[in-house]
Amino acid sequence: MIQQFLDRYWAETGASANTIASYRLDLQILARWLSAQNKPGLDQIDRVDLMEFLAFRSQGGSARTGARTLSTLKTFYGQRLALMQQELNPTSLLSGPKLPRSLPKAMSEAEVETLLGAPDADTPAGVRDKAMLELLYATGLRVSELVSLRGEQINLRQGVLRVVGKGNKERLVPMGEVAIEWIERYLSGARTELIGPHRTDALFVTTRGEAMTRQAFWYLIKRYALKAGIRTLSPHVLRHCFATHLLNHGADLRVVQLLLGHADVSTTQIYTYIARENLKKLHAQHHPRG
Repeated sequence: MIQQFLDRYWAETGASANTIASYRLDLQILARWLSAQNKPGLDQIDRVDLMEFLAFRSQGGSARTGARTLSTLKTFYGQRLALMQQELNPTSLLSGPKLPRSLPKAMSEAEVETLLGAPDADTPAGVRDKAMLELLYATGLRVSELVSLRGEQINLRQGVLRVVGKGNKERLVPMGEVAIEWIERYLSGARTELIGPHRTDALFVTTRGEAMTRQAFWYLIKRYALKAGIRTLSPHVLRHCFATHLLNHGADLRVVQLLLGHADVSTTQIYTYIARENLKKLHAQHHPRG
């Protein structure tokens, strides 16, 4: 039952592997809890049982975990109801906890410059890392989108790349002159040295000649952040910086939405709040009446 739901959900939405794994975990925990409590299975559970389960999940957990679990259950039972696999949706009257507003962390432009200057561009691996960081900051790609790039997705002559994001939605993103320069330098020699006798169509490769992974790239970012003296860093920090710095310099919100690949502009609006807060800090710091 769980696998059928996940297969259908992935086919309909193109959800990421992380989302599918999260849904699977939540549903498996629910199934095990029902069995341990001698309650009916997933297809017979009622609202009272779900409330007990959510209370169980909230013990020692965060409000965000509870909200995510409820979201999984709403999606699961909403699909079953739509497919007429059951008559009632036991989650229809349930509401999740209110979550505090979570703002993505964005570095200053000076901090970004320091981070981008951290790789040793005299080595093939350093050229690769520099190209990846520059491209990430210039385009606002998700890390998963960056490491999954293939050579045919990049058009250096036109200065754009074609990326397939969440929900298998395709978008074209301009790369900027600096990122193009480093991609050309990487492709002209560093990639060949790194890949050696191996063969892969992945754009960015490791020293073993294999496609770069999210985990490997995240390790690189943390290492360069440490070298640059930057403590607080998230996997998507350059994506957040891309959006915030564009808005700081007057970019239109809808344009930023398209570049980020957000389905809803409300997702992008969080960056306008960050931009306003940054402007307030600059005003307070530099204005004589601040």
